Amino acid sequence: MKDLIIIGAGGLGRETIWMAERINAVSPEWNILGFIDDKPSYKGKIIDGYRVLGNSADVATYPDAYYVCAVGNAAIRKSAVDKITKILPGIKFATLIDPACVICSGRSKVGKGCIICAHTYITVDTKIGDHVYFGADGTIGHDARVDDFVTCYPGVNVAGATHIETTSEIGSGSQVIQGITVGKGTIVGAGSVVIRDLPADCTAVGAPAKPIKFHEKKV
Repeated sequence: MKDLIIIGAGGLGRETIWMAERINAVSPEWNILGFIDDKPSYKGKIIDGYRVLGNSADVATYPDAYYVCAVGNAAIRKSAVDKITKILPGIKFATLIDPACVICSGRSKVGKGCIICAHTYITVDTKIGDHVYFGADGTIGHDARVDDFVTCYPGVNVAGATHIETTSEIGSGSQVIQGITVGKGTIVGAGSVVIRDLPADCTAVGAPAKPIKFHEKKV
């Protein structure tokens, strides 16, 4: 079995522990060591039966473990992964796929560090990048492309031939119709219906989804 450490001890971190346990119940794969979290008050705590081992700097203590970043916010997840990769060059990232997922594995690709939750359907010729989080009860249609660090919350339906660009977030229960591009860093509000391309770095809501504000770019 391979050692596994979860980055982030919040709600998604606890759900990810549960997923790893579900995977082990089918086929033992992961020796779950615990969490890494930068919140000072968490260090040493036992959460859902697993210890918070330390903060980001402590990844160097476990160079042979596999890691997965369980932070829902896409931009924060990217920052966390960038930070620990600098601390531990050559870090190994696990991809966790719930046993209840349905994936056309021979014709679809899922990158490293991904968390794909239960009852997600990933169909043919899709490409999912690295460190993508896809919540439960979603779909990804044929020929779709989901770039690195995208977050799709539970119940999201991404139709065929779509392109969800890096660090975008698609809110719970949203629909993205076929052939649509959602720009880099864009946030789609829960329950929205995306029927037209969305530009980068905006928040869009509604049915149909329309930008309601644009985000300030950090220097």
